Amino acid sequence: MNKADLFYKMLRIRLIEETIADRYSEQKMRCPTHLSIGQEAIAVGVSEALKKEDFVMSNHRAHAHYLAKGGALKPMIAEIHGKKTGCAMGRGGSMHLVDLSVGMMGSTPIVANSIPVATGLAFASFLKGDKKISVSYFGEGATEEGVFGESLNFAALKNLPILYVCEDNLYSVYSPVNVRQSKARNLVKIAEAHGMFAKEGDGNHVEESYTIAKEAIDFIQNGNGPAFIKLNTYRYREHCGPNYDTDLGYRSPEEVNLWLEKCPIETYKKKLFQEKILTEEDVAKMKEKIQNEIEEAFDFAKESPFPEFDPDYELTYAE
Repeated sequence: MNKADLFYKMLRIRLIEETIADRYSEQKMRCPTHLSIGQEAIAVGVSEALKKEDFVMSNHRAHAHYLAKGGALKPMIAEIHGKKTGCAMGRGGSMHLVDLSVGMMGSTPIVANSIPVATGLAFASFLKGDKKISVSYFGEGATEEGVFGESLNFAALKNLPILYVCEDNLYSVYSPVNVRQSKARNLVKIAEAHGMFAKEGDGNHVEESYTIAKEAIDFIQNGNGPAFIKLNTYRYREHCGPNYDTDLGYRSPEEVNLWLEKCPIETYKKKLFQEKILTEEDVAKMKEKIQNEIEEAFDFAKESPFPEFDPDYELTYAE
Protein backbone atom coordinates (compact mmCIF):
# COMPACT_ATOMS: atom_id res chain seq x y z
CA MET A 1 0.00 0.00 0.00
CA ASN A 2 1.58 3.23 -1.21
CA LYS A 3 0.14 6.07 0.87
CA ALA A 4 1.13 8.84 -1.54
CA ASP A 5 -0.53 6.89 -4.35
CA LEU A 6 -3.73 6.52 -2.33
CA PHE A 7 -3.82 10.28 -1.81
CA TYR A 8 -3.15 10.92 -5.50
CA LYS A 9 -6.01 8.66 -6.57
CA MET A 10 -8.47 10.37 -4.22
CA LEU A 11 -7.30 13.83 -5.29
CA ARG A 12 -7.63 12.84 -8.95
CA ILE A 13 -11.23 11.73 -8.50
CA ARG A 14 -12.05 14.91 -6.58
CA LEU A 15 -10.55 17.25 -9.20
CA ILE A 16 -12.21 15.38 -12.07
CA GLU A 17 -15.62 15.58 -10.45
CA GLU A 18 -15.20 19.21 -9.42
CA THR A 19 -14.39 20.02 -13.05
CA ILE A 20 -17.53 18.17 -14.16
CA ALA A 21 -19.51 20.22 -11.64
CA ASP A 22 -17.91 23.50 -12.74
CA ARG A 23 -18.58 22.85 -16.45
CA TYR A 24 -21.99 21.24 -16.15
CA SER A 25 -23.77 24.56 -16.70
CA GLU A 26 -22.22 24.79 -20.18
CA GLN A 27 -25.00 22.39 -21.30
CA LYS A 28 -22.54 20.08 -23.07
CA MET A 29 -23.06 17.26 -20.58
CA ARG A 30 -26.78 16.59 -20.99
CA CYS A 31 -27.10 13.44 -18.87
CA PRO A 32 -27.83 13.39 -15.12
CA THR A 33 -24.68 13.20 -13.00
CA HIS A 34 -24.41 11.83 -9.46
CA LEU A 35 -21.11 13.02 -8.00
CA SER A 36 -18.98 11.12 -5.48
CA ILE A 37 -17.41 14.25 -3.99
CA GLY A 38 -16.79 13.43 -0.33
CA GLN A 39 -16.91 9.65 -0.83
CA GLU A 40 -13.58 9.08 -2.65
CA ALA A 41 -11.86 7.11 0.12
CA ILE A 42 -14.14 4.08 -0.22
CA ALA A 43 -13.60 3.53 -3.94
CA VAL A 44 -9.85 4.03 -3.64
CA GLY A 45 -9.47 1.90 -0.52
CA VAL A 46 -11.51 -1.02 -1.87
CA SER A 47 -9.87 -0.92 -5.32
CA GLU A 48 -6.43 -0.98 -3.68
CA ALA A 49 -7.32 -4.39 -2.26
CA LEU A 50 -8.48 -5.75 -5.65
CA LYS A 51 -6.61 -7.19 -8.61
CA LYS A 52 -6.99 -5.83 -12.13
CA GLU A 53 -8.89 -8.94 -13.23
CA ASP A 54 -11.42 -8.71 -10.39
CA PHE A 55 -14.90 -7.46 -11.29
CA VAL A 56 -16.70 -4.32 -10.14
CA MET A 57 -20.37 -3.41 -10.56
CA SER A 58 -21.45 0.10 -9.64
CA ASN A 59 -24.63 2.09 -9.20
CA HIS A 60 -25.80 5.55 -10.31
CA ARG A 61 -22.91 7.23 -8.41
CA ALA A 62 -20.26 5.48 -10.48
CA HIS A 63 -17.46 7.94 -11.32
CA ALA A 64 -15.25 7.16 -8.32
CA HIS A 65 -15.65 3.38 -8.70
CA TYR A 66 -14.81 3.55 -12.41
CA LEU A 67 -11.75 5.75 -11.92
CA ALA A 68 -10.43 3.93 -8.85
CA LYS A 69 -10.61 0.58 -10.66
CA GLY A 70 -8.51 2.04 -13.48
CA GLY A 71 -11.19 3.05 -15.97
CA ALA A 72 -9.86 5.35 -18.70
CA LEU A 73 -10.68 9.03 -18.20
CA LYS A 74 -11.06 10.16 -21.82
CA PRO A 75 -13.82 7.63 -22.65
CA MET A 76 -15.58 8.51 -19.39
CA ILE A 77 -15.68 12.25 -20.12
CA ALA A 78 -16.66 11.53 -23.73
CA GLU A 79 -19.49 9.32 -22.49
CA ILE A 80 -20.85 12.06 -20.25
CA HIS A 81 -20.82 14.32 -23.32
CA GLY A 82 -22.75 11.70 -25.30
CA LYS A 83 -19.93 11.15 -27.80
CA LYS A 84 -19.22 8.07 -29.89
CA THR A 85 -15.76 7.69 -28.30
CA GLY A 86 -17.39 7.28 -24.89
CA CYS A 87 -16.99 4.09 -22.90
CA ALA A 88 -20.61 3.16 -23.76
CA MET A 89 -20.39 4.75 -27.23
CA GLY A 90 -22.25 7.83 -26.02
CA ARG A 91 -25.47 5.92 -25.43
CA GLY A 92 -25.33 5.47 -21.68
CA GLY A 93 -24.10 8.63 -20.01
CA SER A 94 -22.80 9.12 -16.49
CA MET A 95 -24.73 6.23 -14.96
CA HIS A 96 -23.59 3.58 -17.47
CA LEU A 97 -19.80 3.48 -17.22
CA VAL A 98 -17.86 0.43 -18.33
CA ASP A 99 -14.23 -0.53 -18.98
CA LEU A 100 -13.89 -4.28 -19.38
CA SER A 101 -10.10 -4.02 -19.73
CA VAL A 102 -9.77 -3.29 -16.01
CA GLY A 103 -12.73 -5.30 -14.73
CA MET A 104 -15.15 -2.37 -14.51
CA MET A 105 -18.12 -4.39 -15.71
CA GLY A 106 -20.60 -1.55 -15.71
CA SER A 107 -22.92 0.57 -13.64
CA THR A 108 -26.67 0.64 -13.42
CA PRO A 109 -28.95 3.42 -12.12
CA ILE A 110 -31.74 1.08 -11.01
CA VAL A 111 -31.72 1.10 -7.20
CA ALA A 112 -30.02 -2.06 -5.87
CA ASN A 113 -29.49 -3.46 -9.37
CA SER A 114 -25.72 -3.70 -8.94
CA ILE A 115 -26.36 -6.31 -6.25
CA PRO A 116 -27.92 -9.14 -8.33
CA VAL A 117 -25.76 -8.38 -11.38
CA ALA A 118 -22.55 -8.63 -9.35
CA THR A 119 -23.92 -11.77 -7.69
CA GLY A 120 -24.38 -13.20 -11.18
CA LEU A 121 -20.78 -12.33 -12.05
CA ALA A 122 -19.63 -14.12 -8.91
CA PHE A 123 -21.79 -17.13 -9.80
CA ALA A 124 -20.09 -17.24 -13.22
CA SER A 125 -16.69 -17.24 -11.50
CA PHE A 126 -17.92 -20.04 -9.25
CA LEU A 127 -19.05 -22.11 -12.25
CA LYS A 128 -15.80 -21.49 -14.12
CA GLY A 129 -13.66 -22.20 -11.07
CA ASP A 130 -11.60 -19.03 -11.50
CA LYS A 131 -10.26 -16.84 -8.71
CA LYS A 132 -11.93 -13.56 -9.61
CA ILE A 133 -13.62 -11.53 -6.90
CA SER A 134 -16.78 -9.57 -7.75
CA VAL A 135 -17.61 -6.33 -5.96
CA SER A 136 -21.06 -4.79 -5.72
CA TYR A 137 -21.21 -1.12 -4.71
CA PHE A 138 -24.53 0.23 -3.47
CA GLY A 139 -25.97 2.81 -1.13
CA GLU A 140 -27.66 2.05 2.17
CA GLY A 141 -31.07 2.73 0.61
CA ALA A 142 -30.55 -0.24 -1.72
CA THR A 143 -30.65 -2.59 1.26
CA GLU A 144 -34.38 -1.85 1.54
CA GLU A 145 -35.00 -3.63 -1.77
CA GLY A 146 -35.94 -7.30 -1.71
CA VAL A 147 -33.11 -8.29 -4.02
CA PHE A 148 -30.61 -7.42 -1.28
CA GLY A 149 -31.73 -10.26 0.96
CA GLU A 150 -32.27 -12.62 -1.96
CA SER A 151 -28.75 -12.03 -3.28
CA LEU A 152 -27.09 -12.41 0.11
CA ASN A 153 -28.95 -15.67 0.64
CA PHE A 154 -27.96 -17.05 -2.78
CA ALA A 155 -24.33 -15.93 -2.43
CA ALA A 156 -24.04 -17.56 0.98
CA LEU A 157 -25.79 -20.73 -0.21
CA LYS A 158 -23.41 -21.13 -3.17
CA ASN A 159 -20.31 -19.84 -1.33
CA LEU A 160 -19.75 -17.19 -4.01
CA PRO A 161 -16.61 -15.02 -4.29
CA ILE A 162 -18.34 -11.67 -3.86
CA LEU A 163 -17.80 -8.58 -1.73
CA TYR A 164 -20.85 -6.44 -1.04
CA VAL A 165 -19.84 -2.83 -0.31
CA CYS A 166 -22.49 -0.61 1.24
CA GLU A 167 -21.61 3.09 1.05
CA ASP A 168 -23.74 4.70 3.74
CA ASN A 169 -23.90 8.46 3.11
CA LEU A 170 -26.87 8.82 5.50
CA TYR A 171 -29.51 9.66 2.88
CA SER A 172 -31.63 8.05 0.21
CA VAL A 173 -32.05 11.12 -2.02
CA TYR A 174 -33.56 13.47 0.61
CA SER A 175 -34.69 10.91 3.21
CA PRO A 176 -32.55 10.13 6.26
CA VAL A 177 -32.39 6.58 7.51
CA ASN A 178 -34.55 7.23 10.61
CA VAL A 179 -37.67 7.85 8.47
CA ARG A 180 -37.12 4.67 6.46
CA GLN A 181 -35.86 2.01 8.82
CA SER A 182 -36.22 0.78 12.38
CA LYS A 183 -33.48 1.90 14.76
CA ALA A 184 -33.00 -1.76 15.65
CA ARG A 185 -32.08 -2.69 12.05
CA ASN A 186 -28.38 -3.55 11.74
CA LEU A 187 -26.92 -4.35 8.33
CA VAL A 188 -23.82 -6.03 9.74
CA LYS A 189 -25.98 -8.39 11.79
CA ILE A 190 -28.19 -9.06 8.75
CA ALA A 191 -25.12 -10.11 6.74
CA GLU A 192 -23.77 -12.17 9.64
CA ALA A 193 -27.12 -13.93 9.88
CA HIS A 194 -26.48 -15.19 6.36
CA GLY A 195 -23.21 -16.70 7.60
CA MET A 196 -20.85 -14.26 5.90
CA PHE A 197 -18.01 -12.03 7.01
CA ALA A 198 -19.41 -8.62 7.92
CA LYS A 199 -17.79 -5.46 9.22
CA GLU A 200 -18.46 -1.72 9.52
CA GLY A 201 -15.92 1.07 9.30
CA ASP A 202 -15.04 4.69 8.58
CA GLY A 203 -15.48 5.24 4.85
CA ASN A 204 -13.86 8.67 5.09
CA HIS A 205 -10.53 7.09 6.00
CA VAL A 206 -8.84 5.52 2.99
CA GLU A 207 -6.46 3.29 4.96
CA GLU A 208 -9.27 1.93 7.11
CA SER A 209 -11.39 1.32 4.00
CA TYR A 210 -8.48 -0.58 2.47
CA THR A 211 -7.80 -2.62 5.63
CA ILE A 212 -11.43 -3.69 6.02
CA ALA A 213 -11.76 -4.49 2.31
CA LYS A 214 -8.50 -6.49 2.39
CA GLU A 215 -9.68 -8.47 5.40
CA ALA A 216 -12.96 -9.25 3.63
CA ILE A 217 -11.23 -10.21 0.38
CA ASP A 218 -8.79 -12.48 2.21
CA PHE A 219 -11.81 -14.19 3.79
CA ILE A 220 -13.33 -14.72 0.33
CA GLN A 221 -10.09 -15.89 -1.27
CA ASN A 222 -9.63 -18.49 1.45
CA GLY A 223 -12.82 -20.14 0.22
CA ASN A 224 -15.02 -19.00 3.09
CA GLY A 225 -17.74 -17.50 0.89
CA PRO A 226 -19.08 -13.97 0.45
CA ALA A 227 -18.42 -10.89 2.57
CA PHE A 228 -20.23 -7.64 3.40
CA ILE A 229 -18.73 -4.33 4.51
CA LYS A 230 -20.52 -1.12 5.46
CA LEU A 231 -18.45 2.04 5.12
CA ASN A 232 -19.85 5.28 6.49
CA THR A 233 -19.35 8.48 4.50
CA TYR A 234 -21.11 11.63 3.26
CA ARG A 235 -21.82 13.27 -0.07
CA TYR A 236 -21.12 16.99 -0.28
CA ARG A 237 -23.19 17.90 -3.35
CA GLU A 238 -26.84 17.36 -4.16
CA HIS A 239 -28.13 13.83 -4.79
CA CYS A 240 -28.14 14.40 -8.55
CA GLY A 241 -26.37 17.38 -10.07
CA PRO A 242 -23.40 19.70 -9.57
CA ASN A 243 -24.70 22.01 -6.84
CA TYR A 244 -24.81 22.23 -3.06
CA ASP A 245 -28.29 21.76 -1.58
CA THR A 246 -28.28 22.89 2.04
CA ASP A 247 -31.00 25.38 1.10
CA LEU A 248 -33.51 22.53 0.63
CA GLY A 249 -33.78 21.93 4.37
CA TYR A 250 -33.43 18.15 4.48
CA ARG A 251 -29.97 18.48 6.02
CA SER A 252 -28.61 21.36 8.03
CA PRO A 253 -25.56 23.55 7.26
CA GLU A 254 -24.17 22.43 10.63
CA GLU A 255 -24.33 18.79 9.60
CA VAL A 256 -22.67 19.49 6.26
CA ASN A 257 -19.90 21.53 7.92
CA LEU A 258 -19.30 18.74 10.42
CA TRP A 259 -18.71 16.29 7.57
CA LEU A 260 -16.64 18.80 5.58
CA GLU A 261 -14.23 18.77 8.51
CA LYS A 262 -13.96 15.00 7.99
CA CYS A 263 -13.03 15.42 4.31
CA PRO A 264 -11.19 12.22 3.31
CA ILE A 265 -8.70 14.12 1.18
CA GLU A 266 -7.89 17.00 3.53
CA THR A 267 -7.58 14.81 6.62
CA TYR A 268 -5.35 12.32 4.79
CA LYS A 269 -3.20 15.10 3.39
CA LYS A 270 -2.58 16.41 6.92
CA LYS A 271 -1.70 12.90 8.05
CA LEU A 272 0.81 12.44 5.23
CA PHE A 273 2.32 15.86 5.92
CA GLN A 274 2.83 14.85 9.55
CA GLU A 275 4.41 11.56 8.47
CA LYS A 276 6.76 13.44 6.09
CA ILE A 277 5.43 11.44 3.14
CA LEU A 278 4.07 14.47 1.24
CA THR A 279 4.85 18.17 1.01
CA GLU A 280 2.88 21.13 -0.32
CA GLU A 281 5.14 21.05 -3.38
CA ASP A 282 4.29 17.40 -3.99
CA VAL A 283 0.57 18.18 -3.84
CA ALA A 284 0.96 21.14 -6.19
CA LYS A 285 2.73 18.92 -8.75
CA MET A 286 0.00 16.30 -8.42
CA LYS A 287 -2.70 18.91 -9.04
CA GLU A 288 -0.90 20.23 -12.11
CA LYS A 289 -0.52 16.74 -13.57
CA ILE A 290 -4.17 15.90 -12.93
CA GLN A 291 -5.45 19.20 -14.33
CA ASN A 292 -3.48 18.63 -17.54
CA GLU A 293 -5.02 15.17 -17.85
CA ILE A 294 -8.48 16.62 -17.28
CA GLU A 295 -8.03 19.30 -19.95
CA GLU A 296 -6.90 16.66 -22.43
CA ALA A 297 -9.97 14.55 -21.63
CA PHE A 298 -12.40 17.43 -22.11
CA ASP A 299 -10.67 18.43 -25.36
CA PHE A 300 -10.97 14.81 -26.50
CA ALA A 301 -14.68 14.82 -25.71
CA LYS A 302 -15.21 18.16 -27.47
CA GLU A 303 -13.49 16.96 -30.65
CA SER A 304 -15.18 13.56 -30.71
CA PRO A 305 -18.22 12.92 -32.96
CA PHE A 306 -21.71 12.14 -31.77
CA PRO A 307 -23.01 8.60 -32.42
CA GLU A 308 -24.89 7.98 -35.63
CA PHE A 309 -28.26 6.46 -34.86
CA ASP A 310 -29.18 4.58 -38.02
CA PRO A 311 -31.17 1.39 -38.79
CA ASP A 312 -27.96 -0.63 -39.08
CA TYR A 313 -27.35 -0.39 -35.35
CA GLU A 314 -23.88 -1.10 -34.03
CA LEU A 315 -23.30 -3.88 -31.51
CA THR A 316 -26.56 -5.70 -32.18
CA TYR A 317 -27.02 -9.13 -30.61
CA ALA A 318 -28.41 -10.69 -33.79
CA GLU A 319 -28.78 -9.94 -37.49
